[in-house]
Amino acid sequence: MDYKEIVSVTGIGGLYQLLTSKSDGAIVRNISDKTTKFISARLHNVTPLESIEVYTTGDNVRLHEVFQKMKEAEGSTPAPSDAKKADNDSVKSYFSKVFPDFDEDRVYVSDMKKMLKWYHMLKENDLLNFDSMMQEEETAQEQAAEEAPVAEEKPAAKKKAAKKKTEEVAEESAEEKPAPKKATKKKAVAKEDGEAKPAPKKAAKKKTEE
Repeated sequence: MDYKEIVSVTGIGGLYQLLTSKSDGAIVRNISDKTTKFISARLHNVTPLESIEVYTTGDNVRLHEVFQKMKEAEGSTPAPSDAKKADNDSVKSYFSKVFPDFDEDRVYVSDMKKMLKWYHMLKENDLLNFDSMMQEEETAQEQAAEEAPVAEEKPAAKKKAAKKKTEEVAEESAEEKPAPKKATKKKAVAKEDGEAKPAPKKAAKKKTEE
């Protein structure tokens, strides 16, 4: 049994190991008394603990991160019997020390008491080892940090390639500019034609004199 297999079921107290998922529900085993039952999807929702996030004043955190902090503060964590009797103020005081980043406006005392209850259930079943999960998250964060700069460089590379292509087109256009020489040649021909035109006038003058 592993933490990733543990689920909570709406409308039913306790924690369960998910054994089998079906289209109409799931078969689960109670981690405390080891009884097995079928959970109807029409009546209950089955939620893996690893998918649950807790509101904080910053980014949300996974539930197991809160359990890890509670584990590290084991000496101050209320025992199961004390947790049941604890009043709201003492519960809030405990979590303000263990996890001060909680968003008090969205994390209710009832949620805190449920986390205390679940923590002791997990502890009794030796399900508070989150080293592998922490390592996976660190690895994912490192990979994301390494890939981020590569993604940022792509637009710049495209821009550089576009600029280079534009320069090449400009060079090709510059090389093709001899066309104006044709106009000069045409002008020269027109001038030559113009110089040849006075001849008919002389002929006309000579005819008049006759």
